[in-house]
Amino acid sequence: MSLAYQAVGWNRQKKVYDGWLAVGILLYLAVFMVLGAVLFPSITAETLLIRGFGTASFVLLHVILYIGPAARLFPRLLPLLYNRRHMGVSMFVLGLAHGVLALIQYHVGGDQFPLVSLLTSNGDYASVVNFPFQLLGFLALGILFLMAATSHDFWLANLTAPVWKALHMLVYVAYALLVAHVALGYLQNHAAPVTTALLGLGVLGLFGLHAAAALREGATDKEAEADNGWVYVARVDEILENRARMICAAGERIAVFKYEGKVSAVSNVCQHQNGPLGEGKIVDGCITCPWHGYQYRPKDGASPPPFTEKIPTFRAKVTEGKIYVDPKPLPPGTEVEPALIQGEGVA
Repeated sequence: MSLAYQAVGWNRQKKVYDGWLAVGILLYLAVFMVLGAVLFPSITAETLLIRGFGTASFVLLHVILYIGPAARLFPRLLPLLYNRRHMGVSMFVLGLAHGVLALIQYHVGGDQFPLVSLLTSNGDYASVVNFPFQLLGFLALGILFLMAATSHDFWLANLTAPVWKALHMLVYVAYALLVAHVALGYLQNHAAPVTTALLGLGVLGLFGLHAAAALREGATDKEAEADNGWVYVARVDEILENRARMICAAGERIAVFKYEGKVSAVSNVCQHQNGPLGEGKIVDGCITCPWHGYQYRPKDGASPPPFTEKIPTFRAKVTEGKIYVDPKPLPPGTEVEPALIQGEGVA
């Protein structure tokens, strides 16, 4: 969390992460250029650069889209999610380099402005073989530009979380456009069974990860039934110290935390990017979101001063070692006395 907006909230972890990311990109481009020159000795350096930047960007896009569902399945990958926006901006820069070089190579030197040439040189939209695939890449790059330009928390705060989230979900539209861009472009004009197989595996892998994450989350979203207004959560000993059990009741996702001999219940949805608070833990007395580290006090769902984020809270009680919650949410920031584990603490 940061109180004032900065260009980048640099810390040691981000510096190390970005350092390895830069090294990985440079190594990929170097290996791609060398192998390309060896396997295709007649190819020009400009064409190799265009393909190198394009494939590097496309590979990074796959990694970015894989991180989300993979982190839900394997919590050890959460540090990748924490820094994913840096990878997204890097991916856009690589894609922009690919697009600019391709524009120069194929559309500069004619009697039209390069962008006009790109948009008008091929109008055969009814043909699969001759479809103007470059336009698909251009549209995808436009979406990725909007995402890179609004990646900072300044835009998240000013656009509001729902609008910002909807905008950044367009990454899947960009992904579909780029898959079509590759399939209708390079693969139609080259006998490349290995590239075709890799593209197919990339698409199938993405769908597979999302399906697995959805199945796991679906089990959590099974609606719990209320008994006399209270919903059973778990036995006290089934929840680890400073951790939570998540349930879905009355259409609400609720995270029930156990800490310091007490139990508190809050909304499972972080105000930052809708992260799953119940998958995080209590650090220094505050519920800490596993995605980006936003924090909330368990008793009132409010971020510690000077921060102002708030989430809804819920009443909880402990009876004979069993935890129950009232599924009716209280207004964000409402203080609720924690339920005591020993005896019958009721809030």
